[in-house]
Formats: sequence, C-alpha cells, structure tokens
Amino acid sequence: MQKFIKVPHTLTLLFGMMVLAMIATWIVPQGFFETQTLANGRAAVVPGTFALVEEQHYLSPWQLLTAIPRAFASAQDVIFFVLILGGVLAIARATGTVDALIGRLLRRYGERPQMLILMVVFCFAMASSAIGTAGEYIPFVLILVALCKAMRLDAMTAVGMTVAGYGIGYGVSAINPFTVVIAQQIADLPVLSGMALRLAIFLPFVLIGFHHVWSYAKKVQADPSQSMVAGLPCPLGDKATPGYPELNWRHRLILLSFVSTIGVVAYGIRAHGWYLYELSACFIAWGLFTIVIGRVSADTAAQKFIEGAMELTTTAMLIGVARGISLVMEDGQILHTLVHALSLPLSYVGAEIAVVGMLLIQTFLNFFIPSGSGQAYVTMPLMVPLSDLLEIPRQVAVLAYQFGDGFSNMIIPTNAVLMGIIGIAGVPYGHWFRFCWPLMVKLLIASSVVLIGAVWLGYGLDVQPITASLSQ
Repeated sequence: MQKFIKVPHTLTLLFGMMVLAMIATWIVPQGFFETQTLANGRAAVVPGTFALVEEQHYLSPWQLLTAIPRAFASAQDVIFFVLILGGVLAIARATGTVDALIGRLLRRYGERPQMLILMVVFCFAMASSAIGTAGEYIPFVLILVALCKAMRLDAMTAVGMTVAGYGIGYGVSAINPFTVVIAQQIADLPVLSGMALRLAIFLPFVLIGFHHVWSYAKKVQADPSQSMVAGLPCPLGDKATPGYPELNWRHRLILLSFVSTIGVVAYGIRAHGWYLYELSACFIAWGLFTIVIGRVSADTAAQKFIEGAMELTTTAMLIGVARGISLVMEDGQILHTLVHALSLPLSYVGAEIAVVGMLLIQTFLNFFIPSGSGQAYVTMPLMVPLSDLLEIPRQVAVLAYQFGDGFSNMIIPTNAVLMGIIGIAGVPYGHWFRFCWPLMVKLLIASSVVLIGAVWLGYGLDVQPITASLSQ
C-alpha cells in the first residue's frame, strides 16, 4: 500500500502554477491602485483609488516562456547565494569540520533529540523575531540533515525544525525591522509599540512548532518506515559515516570563524541594510579562511567548490521558477484586483470575523507577494482604513498582517528561502506540504484566538492615532 498519493516533481508543480497564473490573467479583471512614494522611497498603494484598466491585456504563452528567464534574473541574488554557499560548505566538509561537529553534537544530544529540536526551533525563531533572518539559515540545513541522519531521524525533521523556527519567528516577531517596523510606520503607530503582547505569545507559538516537529520525529525514530521521505535519496548520499573525527583546534577555529561570520552578517543587516550580495561576500571570505586554516590545497578547494555548487543546481532552478509565479501575476495586472476584491467583504462583517478575515487574506496574498515588506506596502494602506471603519485597533491589523505573512512563509512555494531549504535537503515540495499543512492549521487557529482576544481587550488603543480613535 502506498503511503502517499503520487505528487509531481517540484519543478513540474511550480511550472504548472505558472501556467495557472497565466490562465488567471485571462479570467480575472485587470486593475490597479494608484501609488504614492513614502518618505523612505518605497511606493505604497493609495486606498480608494482602485480602477480597472481600460483595455484588457492578455498574456500569451510566449510571454509565459520569457517570464522564466526573467524570473531567474529577478531571483539571481538568492540563486547565486545558494550556489556560493554550496561551494563554500563543500570546502568546509573537506576539512572534516562538519563531521567533527556532528560527532560532538551526537555525544551531547544523541539520546535527547527533543532537546536539539527545541534548541534549533527556539534559536532560529529568536533570530527571525529580532533581526528578520531567513536566508541565513540555509548554511545550517546540510549540517542538520547529517545530524538527523546520524540520530536515526530524517531530512524532513531537519527541514521542519529550521522552517518552523524561521516562520514562527517572523509571525510573532517583536522587533523585526522588515515587517513589524514597516507595518507600524504605515499604520501611523509608534515604532515597536505593543511589544508586550508579542513577547508574551512568543514561547507558546514556539512550543506549537516544537511539538509538531518532535511528534513526527518520534514516529520516525521508532519506525523509519514512517518517514515522509522514505525511499528518496539523501542529499548526503546513502553511505553511513564510519566514525567522527575529534574536534581539534583547527576545527574549532573554523567553527568560531563561522559563528563570527554569522555575527558580522547580522550586524551588517541591522546597521547597513546588507542583503544577499554582502552575505555571499562574507561567506566567500569565510571559505578562503577555511582553506588556509584547514590546509586545503588550492586545486582541491576549487574542485570541492564546484562540486558543492553543482549539488545545489536543482535548488537554484526551483528558486528561479518559483519567482516566475508572482512575476506572471504582476505582468497580468491582477495582483491589485485580488487585493481589492478580498478586502471588500470585510466591511460587511463584525470586528471579530473581520480580523480573522484579515489574517486569512494576508496568508493568501503572501503566495503572490512573498516579500514581507512588499506585502506591507500593498496591503496595510488598505487594511488600516478598513480597521478604522470596523472599530478594530490598528495594532491588531498589524498583528494580523504579521501572522499571515510570517506563518505562510513556511508553506508557499513562491518563497525563495523555503524552496532553497527544502531543495538543499532533498525534500520535494509535495512531501513538505503534507508535513507542514497541519502545523499551519494549528498556527492559524492559535493566531485567530489571539486576534479575537486582542479585539476584545482593545490591544493598541493606547497608541491609536487621535484622528482614527475608536468609539468606546
């Protein structure tokens, strides 16, 4: 008896979504909002200005095909970051540092895998909540896959703890500069206001993610046939590691430099607005340092770098095609139509239903606008006046945006970071979807409860702008 219904290859699935997006541009009326340039130079939509285009423009199959190379060009920063990272990590593996680290972690957590899972989910969630880290987790994936393999777990467990930490951290973020800060600025709220509630719900949501991953991991550890990726090739190969070297001073220095590189990256993101180009440069520098300390010859390092990059070619392809889905929607001018149509029904329901509707709309729209800040600039100018009309505090509308954007990052195939993580781990998207959707349901139910409670308790009324004050 087959465990699962046959799911197409991830690349086939993504291209099929591009085709469906093109067909949608033939059916959905095309329209747009006027936009205005804010003080930070970003464009935001102007509420009440939606208008249909005078002449419908139908995308042709040829334009669908040309969208693919354009999508690769649009996602080039993520693609090249993944390829460079794969090459650099291959050099690090050649020094024996990764195997030595796995051996040390096995001795510490080998009999307590639940502690490892909790630690990874918690730490990744903390980082995403504080500084909006996302792509920075990609270097850890292969290490976690190798560690899980040695602990009789599987690649799905490694991806689960990584993505759960990333998505939950974004969803309940206290100070994320790419989501919370931007959304509050658009809503005319004091920056970082309302932090107490977000801090209070952080641990409960992290525990929801941990419980989901650990419940699955326990079943796999007890019976490997229960693995959702059983029978699929492991990205590290099928040969068992005969033994793990001792963690010597060279390995320790390489690991210390890796942690330092992550620290430099975090500082650069926070202080100088760095992104993937600068991140790639930092990891290239770490790779060169690893070559010197690990005493890897130049020719060996070059060969390992190429091999590592080649191993992630499939991942790069998935990232490029995933970007094409939203690109087709943008070309077909139906994105603003969807936003407008989804927001209209909320004006006819009560506050409690409307705030849950906001959550679902933000969750749905993240499929088409996978950028957290981009989604804020498109949706928040519409949700803010709508929340005023329905007597929902603006702070609650911001929280609904956070939940919808953050949690859905864990499952939407248009998220380049997600596709990079599952691609590196060798987990097909269909298998990941089956693992993740129950977690999404749990998080959406929990966040709906929080949002309804926030409406009842008047969360954010203390900072509500006077011009938008709510009747008591």
